[in-house]
Amino acid sequence: MSAMRYQSSRPDSWVMPRPHRDAHQRYLAYGPIQPMEEPGFWAKLFGFR
Repeated sequence: MSAMRYQSSRPDSWVMPRPHRDAHQRYLAYGPIQPMEEPGFWAKLFGFR
């Protein structure tokens, strides 16, 4: 077994993912922001958000 080790001062890319450049880039990639909960029956019926 080798005694040599690799050490880098920069962490791996999966530890620090790159953010999107701006909000418009994120919008183009994923679409508009969606609510976390589905609208209820009455909200769907009357078109509330």
